Amino acid sequence: MEELITLSDEKLVVLYTKGVNQAFDVLVERYKERVYTYIYHTVKCEELADDIFQETFVKAIITINQGRYTENGKFLPWIFRIAHNLIIDYYRQEKSENTQSCDAEEVDILNRKDLSECTIEDQMVTEQIHQDIKNLVNALPDSQKEVLLMRYYKNMSFKEIAETTNVSINTALGRMRYAILNMRRIAEENNIILTI
Repeated sequence: MEELITLSDEKLVVLYTKGVNQAFDVLVERYKERVYTYIYHTVKCEELADDIFQETFVKAIITINQGRYTENGKFLPWIFRIAHNLIIDYYRQEKSENTQSCDAEEVDILNRKDLSECTIEDQMVTEQIHQDIKNLVNALPDSQKEVLLMRYYKNMSFKEIAETTNVSINTALGRMRYAILNMRRIAEENNIILTI
């Protein structure tokens, strides 16, 4: 780990893509304070800042693993851009959840999805998707399943997950990353489509 600390961001990313997970840990350590401070000063809420911070690095991990990160010597601005976009997405989602136009044809007058018409076919497709997701989650190794369930079903932050499972935040993030990658792989191998 000592020798990794002196490497450039780009060399660390390359090493990470080759399976050296500690390289990403160095990147997180290198920039966590600056990224968290930026997020916190923008959203002014510690819990929300924690969540966006964690999502920022999960998204970075996924993007790098998918080979979509381009090496241009600008890792820090890239990670800031991810954080910025997640903040914007959060506020857009908040706004859309709190306001809904009654003029839109597909929205019923009470703005409640549970009162809108739903066909038997829609219900069957939704039930199948839920069953497929349950099967994918159950196919994961226990450590990955545990983190995924805590994050998405118990709505715990990665800090809480790390404390509950007695691991570092980086380990919790890594387990989440592998859970997502494994679910995608299993879904592809079994031709499971998880959208309606």
